[in-house]
Amino acid sequence: MRYEENNESADFLSFRLSSELYGVAINDVEEIRVWESPTPIPRAPYFVKGVINLRGMIVPVIDLRARFVLGDCQYLPTTVVLVLRSTAGESDRLMGLVVDAVSDVVSQGESELYPAQGDSVVTSYMHGVLNVGDEVMSLLDTEALLNIGEILKAE
Repeated sequence: MRYEENNESADFLSFRLSSELYGVAINDVEEIRVWESPTPIPRAPYFVKGVINLRGMIVPVIDLRARFVLGDCQYLPTTVVLVLRSTAGESDRLMGLVVDAVSDVVSQGESELYPAQGDSVVTSYMHGVLNVGDEVMSLLDTEALLNIGEILKAE
């Protein structure tokens, strides 16, 4: 099974959370921003770090390491916020995801996309896994990640 959009091989932006490699469809990436502390939101779930102003739009910021329970969150010089866009119906949704570091743009090419295995916090957000060199990259579903109803239910 191949991850296909418009019958073309997909490209993904790969990034790191702890020692794990993840990816999102490059078409869903609106912007990559240097880490800066967002404005906190009172009574938000522990993994919602706050909001940022992106050219006049208020964008919520979620720490994926905290969301996926991958250990303590340390904000280092390599830490970035991936601003992703998801189109739900007729409206666009933007959200920032804090990740440890951006790695590279990866093309699926002829590689096979394998279904997600196991039962973890991450599995419900995955399209599947893809071999990238000697590593396995977990491909995340942007629409599932940006589903605010699920985010609020998680707390």
